[in-house]
Amino acid sequence: MAIRIIVKDPDQVLREIAKAVPKVTPNIIKLLDDMADTMYDAGGVGLAAPQVGIQKRVIVLDPHDGETELIEVINPEIVHADGEQLGVEGCLSIPGLNGDVNRKMNITVKGWDRAGQEILIEASDYLARIFQHEIDHLNGILFTDIAEAVYKIPPDEPGE
Repeated sequence: MAIRIIVKDPDQVLREIAKAVPKVTPNIIKLLDDMADTMYDAGGVGLAAPQVGIQKRVIVLDPHDGETELIEVINPEIVHADGEQLGVEGCLSIPGLNGDVNRKMNITVKGWDRAGQEILIEASDYLARIFQHEIDHLNGILFTDIAEAVYKIPPDEPGE
């Protein structure tokens, strides 16, 4: 396991559409492990593979809510979404900025776990927001592209 360098905007890798993972390999397992280490080291709640320079459809997330443990999804796809929520988002790839982003309140995500088994995850509220943010990264979309407002974070406040 290793801490990887987080790519920062305006790096072009953040604007590309990530490629589907055809099968789970030892390299994908190592990527999942490294991404989790990198996310925790940076104090984030989610990380997509393009944020560490890898154009693969892989995400990790942990809302740090005391209930949910690390979630890893390969080839995530939102198969159901409803409701709306407006909330504040930040991004490890866009330090110093936050934004007000409208997202779906409830979603269902389909993908694979690290064993290559299909999984279905239902998420609401903050967890749904994190999923949508990370899946946007896989499609070359940054929160600043869809935010209703973007603003600088005061120097004494941490970002997401």
